[in-house]
Amino acid sequence: MTRPSLARDLHPIAWWAWAVGLATAASMTTNPLLLLLVMGTASVVVVARRSGHPFGRSFRLYLWLAGLTVVLRVVFRILFGGQEIGHVLLHLPEVPLPDWAAGVRLLGPITSEALLAGLYDGMRLAAIIVCVGAANSLANPKRLLASVPPALYEVGTALVVAVTIFPQLADSARRVRAAQALRGGATSGVGRLRRFLVPVLEDALERSLALAAGMDTRGYGRSGGASRRERWTTGALLMVALTGICVGTYAWLDPTAPRVLALPALAAGVLVAVAGMVSAGRRVGRTRYRPDPWNPPELLTVAVGVAVAALAWHLGRSQVVVAYPTVDVVPYLSPLALVVGLLGLVPAVATPVPATAPAPAAAPTAPVAHEVAA
Repeated sequence: MTRPSLARDLHPIAWWAWAVGLATAASMTTNPLLLLLVMGTASVVVVARRSGHPFGRSFRLYLWLAGLTVVLRVVFRILFGGQEIGHVLLHLPEVPLPDWAAGVRLLGPITSEALLAGLYDGMRLAAIIVCVGAANSLANPKRLLASVPPALYEVGTALVVAVTIFPQLADSARRVRAAQALRGGATSGVGRLRRFLVPVLEDALERSLALAAGMDTRGYGRSGGASRRERWTTGALLMVALTGICVGTYAWLDPTAPRVLALPALAAGVLVAVAGMVSAGRRVGRTRYRPDPWNPPELLTVAVGVAVAALAWHLGRSQVVVAYPTVDVVPYLSPLALVVGLLGLVPAVATPVPATAPAPAAAPTAPVAHEVAA
């Protein structure tokens, strides 16, 4: 069966804007129910709109990493102690530490409040990891690199290489596992782990080097000729922009600073930064083959991410008990919290199916029994 003509890949920046909105909402709450809802929303969208490329199969690694983060957060709370006041679940001997480690406690009594606090913090970090993993599983990293402004090609290259580490490791692990299954041999033990990790890391490194060599061969990031005056102009604009942003941010956070140095200086710094980026981008010559369009589905996906982040901010200001429940009460969800958690599902139905969507697995056929005549 052929894909419908309307099937296409969504703009990678739209997926990242949606994922950043969900991650921002997750960072503004410690409600475990809301965090589970955000992680479930990201997972549903990934299942519905992931592509058939190798990076589309990396979401499982992020789920494992999120689960490991929660476990480690709780374990650290047990090892380094928590709050002493509460319902003690287990009395562990406290290890004495030297004077220079004042304020740090090793082991000691474990309370249910300390475990819940570690669980809530771990789930918040896990939700952010799941949202980032959803963006990596949905957005094509090569198309994302092509969408980076010319002035940020060096930063964009580093970011794209960084975010594609997990997808490459996932694809390498899948291929190495399949090859070792065909060869047979030991299926457990340290030796099998060593024979598995070394080929995976080597394959991922070789693919990264091949990508870098291919980009260098095609002349990616080669800057054109620029006069000394243009370089000085670009540097001056960026320095003025950095100064304005720093002064504006400090004045905005400090209530005693003059208000004229707050938002006006911050806005002026951002405008000068944009001018500096445009000036720096003129030195980089680049062409784009079939640039990604911005259609209504992309705009809707970005709007959903912004709306989720804005509603989560409003939830934290208006319903503090729902957004930040204490460990001595049972968390619950308000109607606004439900909207924050479920609004992110809109791209699962309002965006086109990827052109390279994975085909559904074929149902296994029953073996045919052959009767042999005696």
